[in-house]
Amino acid sequence: MTQTENPTENSAEEPAGVGTTTAAAAVVERQNKSWNPFRVLGRAFGTIWSEPKARFGVVLLLLFILMAIFAPLIAPYDPHDTSFPHSQDGSAAHLLGTTGVGQDVLSQLIWGARVSVSVALIAGLLSTIVAILVGLSWGYVRAFWGESVGFVVNLFLVIPSLPLMIVIAAYLHNGGIAVIVFVVVVTGWAWGARVLRSQTQTLRSRDFVTAAKFSGESPSRIVFREILPNMTSLIVASFFGAATAAILAEAGLEFLGLGDPNTVSWGTMLFWAQNSNVLLTGQWVQLFAPGFMIALFAVSMTFINFGVDGLSNPRLRERKAAR
Repeated sequence: MTQTENPTENSAEEPAGVGTTTAAAAVVERQNKSWNPFRVLGRAFGTIWSEPKARFGVVLLLLFILMAIFAPLIAPYDPHDTSFPHSQDGSAAHLLGTTGVGQDVLSQLIWGARVSVSVALIAGLLSTIVAILVGLSWGYVRAFWGESVGFVVNLFLVIPSLPLMIVIAAYLHNGGIAVIVFVVVVTGWAWGARVLRSQTQTLRSRDFVTAAKFSGESPSRIVFREILPNMTSLIVASFFGAATAAILAEAGLEFLGLGDPNTVSWGTMLFWAQNSNVLLTGQWVQLFAPGFMIALFAVSMTFINFGVDGLSNPRLRERKAAR
């Protein structure tokens, strides 16, 4: 009897594990063909939206984004207009009063969302991208290059971020918002890279990664098509954490006078309010209003993180479905 006529004998002669690896490779190939990034993002958003706390955070974040986009239509006055009475308390014409140079505080608060929210989202996104590239490659490659990257990451983790930000911002003084974003990205990627590296080392030993190696997939394709989709929750949480740190860093640098004082942001509002000694004049709202907006932005990110837990924990999704 020929080999094709006796499948049992043929399978018995196969090395142990080959059939399992081949089947796993077929599964991986089918998953690669059906994988759609937009579908993954849609499922992730649906999981986050199903959590009431995360829903509140998403709505709050959207309000900040809309306020930043439509600031010219919402703000009652030009934020740079100094023709109003100086250091005026709240009134019908100026709900939050005016600054020491005659600018409307409410208009500055609305316009300030443009810079502060933009810096938070852009710097958070760039920090997350750098963390993904460094963390995944560092966790997958086992060579001298990986040890070199580990030394650099550990160096950035050991150096205190706030003094480093102050030194870089002072050296690149008056560079505008681009410098603030650069400083935040340089000092904010290392922790996310460390976390993603640990998860990558865990996933690289899984069966689906082994099957992809046996099927001849390149390392870059394995990293970004096999490992990356399984780290959605960590990446999303890393982005929200980086965005929160970015808006706090922007406010801190502007408050210290290391940014552009002519830019209208929540950080520059705190800077000019402190210079005007608003606490001594009783106009504490000029300090409270931008600080409260920064806190609300951080709260929105924190509440969204409650929904991110469901991306990596199927049990949470099952409990929500049962309820």
